[in-house]
Amino acid sequence: MALSDSQLVVLTAACQRADRSVYPLTAKLPGGAAAKVLGALLKQELIKEVPAKREDTVWREDKKRGRLTLRATPAAFKALGIDPTEMSADDAGNSEEVQAEADRAHDARDQSEPEANRTRADSKQAKLIEMLKRREGATIEEIVKAFDWQAHTVRGAIAGALKKKLGLNVISERQDGRGRVYRIT
Repeated sequence: MALSDSQLVVLTAACQRADRSVYPLTAKLPGGAAAKVLGALLKQELIKEVPAKREDTVWREDKKRGRLTLRATPAAFKALGIDPTEMSADDAGNSEEVQAEADRAHDARDQSEPEANRTRADSKQAKLIEMLKRREGATIEEIVKAFDWQAHTVRGAIAGALKKKLGLNVISERQDGRGRVYRIT
């Protein structure tokens, strides 16, 4: 399941929130694009509709279920290559459902699987890791060109997904004629 950049931004933000709320949207999407992105995530069951609390942003109102908002599902963590079992109970917003899913995922996970192998092999994240593991590393410009990303997206992916989430040691050094080069050690 390939996710667009907008879907990745929405899911990543939701998975970082204690209550797993999709709102507020961090991606700036024009017109009906937000509804399309959220609809696609719902269809893939990466987010789900839940009853909205008074303070929640309402996604839609249903005659039978009332006001509904959107929350990330455990499948969202899997799609992003994040292990939900690494979160504390406080981080999980004390949600019994999220904790139960995390427990099931932990029990089902193959214990022989190395921790560094938490990324889908065909994902952009895996390809980025591959670029940074090369002996010559990669510059921001090279990564921008390879993925058609903005420079700030590359820096965010390195700092957030690779360093914080996966715990990889990414170093940078200045090279004459090439600029700042990033490499995973």
